[in-house]
Amino acid sequence: MNSRDNLENLVRSGGLKAEPPDRKESEGLLRSAIDRLKDAHSPALSFASRFDLAYNAAHALALTALRRQGYRSDKRYLVFQCLVHTLDMDKAPVRLFALCHERRNLAEYEGYMDVDEALLADLLAAADSLLALVQKAMAEAE
Repeated sequence: MNSRDNLENLVRSGGLKAEPPDRKESEGLLRSAIDRLKDAHSPALSFASRFDLAYNAAHALALTALRRQGYRSDKRYLVFQCLVHTLDMDKAPVRLFALCHERRNLAEYEGYMDVDEALLADLLAAADSLLALVQKAMAEAE
């Protein structure tokens, strides 16, 4: 089964919605991700702010990759899981994004933020790599 088949299976199961790609939307998501990622690298900001910025930048990038393929999801975790299909990404960074999603939810909904500088460093590195993959995919599409 190829990546397109896997994405179509997610449409049939209700996890994804088919929706034509929108170049302006993708460009806006990319700009937002770049700005957030730049700020997330700033050591002058608090851990919580940097983590939130890096996580949301990664989500915007993953959503850009999904939207470019003609799909959308209301489930944040699924946007990350689809990276193995939308950008042929290795599973290790996808698992990292899943862990960060869990940590983000703990902070957002339960008020618990586990300050883990190593996790933030890994998230920043993975988001930087994801940015490069998205930019390459967009450049190749032109």
